[in-house]
Amino acid sequence: MKIALFSDIHANLPALEAFFADIESRDIDAIYCLGDLVGYNIWPNEVINEIKRRKIPTITGNYDFGIGRNIDECGCAYKTDLEKEMGKVSISYTNEIVREAERAYLRTLPAHIKVEYQLNDDKMNLLLVHGSPRKVNEYLFEDREEKSLLRIMEQADADILCFGHTHKPYHRIIAEASGRYRHAVNIGSVGKPKDGDPRGCYVILTINHTSSVLDKDAIQVEFVRFKYDVEKAAKAVENSPLPNGFADMLRTA
Repeated sequence: MKIALFSDIHANLPALEAFFADIESRDIDAIYCLGDLVGYNIWPNEVINEIKRRKIPTITGNYDFGIGRNIDECGCAYKTDLEKEMGKVSISYTNEIVREAERAYLRTLPAHIKVEYQLNDDKMNLLLVHGSPRKVNEYLFEDREEKSLLRIMEQADADILCFGHTHKPYHRIIAEASGRYRHAVNIGSVGKPKDGDPRGCYVILTINHTSSVLDKDAIQVEFVRFKYDVEKAAKAVENSPLPNGFADMLRTA
């Protein structure tokens, strides 16, 4: 089974449209969205409705949670006072332009999606979250201590944990003393990458009928990068009340 996982669109409609065009050329069996549909650009309603129209199972991101409840807090961890001020403008503007029907949809999104496989007499649990199983806005960066990451996965009963939120893709395989393996997969960002590559990013996760928690190579994780009209998305920011810094971020990632 090939599963497409995408996240962190952040109201970037040109990136989302390019993502959908890319997966149409691939043999995908299932697709899930890991949240943060809105924020930082001008198309939150359009992005929400594209997801709804395709009936894609979607979980809430921290930004979706805040906008869905019309509050002025997105749960983001800004590093500087400037970033914090820019963030305030973004959430205020997004709250202003999101329509009530779309806001109501955001409020209905679940926190997690769990998919349980029964393969070769093994149980293999795939858990989809936005930040972490513990908190929607917890950041699981690539340098997270292995013991901490393993504890989070054990507590959540997750053999494969897929998440976004940091906008930086990676795949870590954790070996346990028992001989089983767990996979932590950050799927990157479709609409606001932060890893130095301005192209959108998503993951194709492949699970085979022979997959087992006792096999390190039981699953395949492919990070797919795709081009989109970055200038269209950046100029939309520049022609809006949003800070121009968000446009620069799209161009440089």
